[in-house]
Amino acid sequence: MLSEPVKRAFRYRFYPTEAQAAELSRTFGCVRKVYNLALQARSEAWALRGERVGYEATSALLTAWKRTEELAFLAEVSAVPLQQALRHLQTAFGHFWARRARFPRFKSRKKSRASAEYTRSAFRWLDGTLTLAKMAEPLDIRWSRPLPEGATPSTVTVSRDSAGRWFVSLLCEDPSVTPLPATDAVVGIDVGLDHLLVLSTGEKIGNPRHERRDRTALAKAQRTLCRKQKGSNNRNKARVKVARVHARIADRRTDYLHKITTRLVRETQTLVIEDLAVSNMVGNHRLARAINDAGWRQFRQFLEYKASWHGRNVIAIDRWFPSSKLCSACGALAAEMPLHLRTWTCGCGASHDRDVNAARNILAAGLAVTVCGAGVRPQRNPPGGQSATKQKTPRREP
Repeated sequence: MLSEPVKRAFRYRFYPTEAQAAELSRTFGCVRKVYNLALQARSEAWALRGERVGYEATSALLTAWKRTEELAFLAEVSAVPLQQALRHLQTAFGHFWARRARFPRFKSRKKSRASAEYTRSAFRWLDGTLTLAKMAEPLDIRWSRPLPEGATPSTVTVSRDSAGRWFVSLLCEDPSVTPLPATDAVVGIDVGLDHLLVLSTGEKIGNPRHERRDRTALAKAQRTLCRKQKGSNNRNKARVKVARVHARIADRRTDYLHKITTRLVRETQTLVIEDLAVSNMVGNHRLARAINDAGWRQFRQFLEYKASWHGRNVIAIDRWFPSSKLCSACGALAAEMPLHLRTWTCGCGASHDRDVNAARNILAAGLAVTVCGAGVRPQRNPPGGQSATKQKTPRREP
């Protein structure tokens, strides 16, 4: 049971005035500048003196930077987003030292996400209107869904995507997120490309191939972009058109995955999946485009956090488990299983659909964890820092 309400982010689109857009753009630039300066200071301190510089030291540096002539513009925007950037950098270094992430990287004006985070001291929430620091008017937000009754945002994150759309994310406590009634339903899930998901029950969930539907429009927009002179306004307009096509594809994919994962979590108590290394699998140039379009990593993220909200169990089995080669009827292991072979017959006489058989084997391996307590999932941070499962080649099965 959940001991306290879940904090949940509610994201909405808004339309800023010219003054608000200019203020937010300046804030985004200052946040990026402070983050990069602090990262440089911390990197140099470690490289030259072996010293770890923490948040308090970078906060003092920020005060000193504002007093210089070169960086005096940092004092023209709200101080809270700048302090939050330093806290985010501290979190990034914490993950790095714990070997959960790579060394923090510098933010790029063109490639990094433009965003700024405001805490309660830097915004005013009154009667459903939101006004940020340094702004006289509230934001013109499109309330596509209501906030939880009586909810008050604890933090507000404003962002602008590459397509030029503005979004505001409100972090609130949501008392409606509670554990669902327990059920005996269990399911094994095999992800693929011909079908996005194949369940151990025999159900196959189709793959809409969102990118393929807009491939012609995307290619046309990219050709137009290539013909524009670098640095010109026309090139920037063409870049936005390409970004809008990508955004439309990503929005459809996210909506589809949300619907699938919500349904699976509501209907099933235990869900068993494979611990796939998607970042390695996209190294196969023949499958990379289709894998990225399927959104396997996003599917797992949605499934795991929704399961934790509603009291469900998600079990990830070892990525090297031979789910497709193993007969779910007798347990015999086939010597080879090429990708083009979609149905096969075992020596025991059992005829298998490749994907359904794999899903059933995944379920059996996951249930072994709940019965005997043995771990099937490879260790990610064992003593000594080396992975317990060495990854030699990407998994080729879709």
